[in-house]
Amino acid sequence: MLAEETLAAHTVDTGHRFTLYQYKTCPHCSKVRSFLDYYGLSYKTVEVNPVMRTEIKWSEYQEVPILMVEGKESVQLNESSVIISAMKTCMIDKERSLSEVVEYFPRLPSTNSMGQEVMEYTNKYWVMLNEIEITLVYPSKNARKEEVKWRQWADDWLLNLIKPNIYRSPAEALASYRHMVKQGNFGPADNFLTTFFGAFYMFCVSKFLKVWYRLQDDVREDLYIAVNEWITAVGKKRKFMGGDNPNLADLAVYGVLKATEGLEAFEDVMDNTKVKKWYQATEKEVKRHGGLCL
Repeated sequence: MLAEETLAAHTVDTGHRFTLYQYKTCPHCSKVRSFLDYYGLSYKTVEVNPVMRTEIKWSEYQEVPILMVEGKESVQLNESSVIISAMKTCMIDKERSLSEVVEYFPRLPSTNSMGQEVMEYTNKYWVMLNEIEITLVYPSKNARKEEVKWRQWADDWLLNLIKPNIYRSPAEALASYRHMVKQGNFGPADNFLTTFFGAFYMFCVSKFLKVWYRLQDDVREDLYIAVNEWITAVGKKRKFMGGDNPNLADLAVYGVLKATEGLEAFEDVMDNTKVKKWYQATEKEVKRHGGLCL
């Protein structure tokens, strides 16, 4: 059976069925799982084969994550930050349907950091609320802007530091690919090809990214700096960027780092930065579905 389907044991019945098409080790997918887990939303996962992508052949959008929402209406949500923003909007504003909310995130032509022409979702870091809802959800206008800023930072900077770090050396690249193959949905032939050829290819890519992003000789130092920058932004007076509870920026950064668990880069970050206390506190809230209490 190509698709590994699992049912997460969560606690909320919303009247909707959620199916997450994912790669388990993908940071973008990890962000979505962290959000769903924190808010106690029950969902099924379908592990997509990264080579054949048979499980998402039905979709025009050929990337992961994809979240299918089925209930009174059937809606396909694409791209991790859009998924999170759209879901959060509907959780607050129950008068609007998910299909209506998705219209606030159109996909338009854009140019990425590599100078390539791509289709990009707009407004994806914003929870779409009216003025009254904003004052109820956010303690200040600055809090909302801060959440958006650091959600984007997680995608535009922290996430781009992951590949150069987990594929930093041939040994780390091989270990990362073995971990990915173990966690993912690969056939026997894919296992061999992906582990060795994929590891070599991504090691080469990591060297290109190192030059492109002008990283230090030891790219781990850039990762340490970025993670400590996040902790500095959270500050000493707050448990989370969201205050007493994680906000969407907390969940985004946590999700990106969570995807590296089991790898040397993760252990190094925990040992050589100030992030461990915050990370463990966020993990505790995600595992106990802390968003249910809000």
